[in-house]
Amino acid sequence: MALKIERIYTKPVDTDGYRILVDRVWPRGISKVNAALASWEKEIAPSKELRQWFNHEISKYPEFKQRYRAELNSNPATADFCQLIKEKLAIGNVILLFGAKDETHNQAVVLQEFLQQKLVQ
Repeated sequence: MALKIERIYTKPVDTDGYRILVDRVWPRGISKVNAALASWEKEIAPSKELRQWFNHEISKYPEFKQRYRAELNSNPATADFCQLIKEKLAIGNVILLFGAKDETHNQAVVLQEFLQQKLVQ
């Protein structure tokens, strides 16, 4: 099965899968009903401090990736989150949802890469 990422503001491309919001803050203007989420894993998102420092500035993205990966490695919730992803991928697709406008420089991209590396081990 596939581990995908999708912007929550776009019309759902794929509703066939376990849909997880991976933002710390609920996306403005999105109703919880229309989001069609299986879960909201805000504790796995970047810290408030890291999110505010990054501020979606592309020039900071390489360092943001390093800092966020460090947070994931030290986050007590990461092991359980990885286990959840592994279990859900065994039965279907998993879709990581994010709110950022930039679809290539955001935490979901980093998290997807992180999970793919962890799940191969």
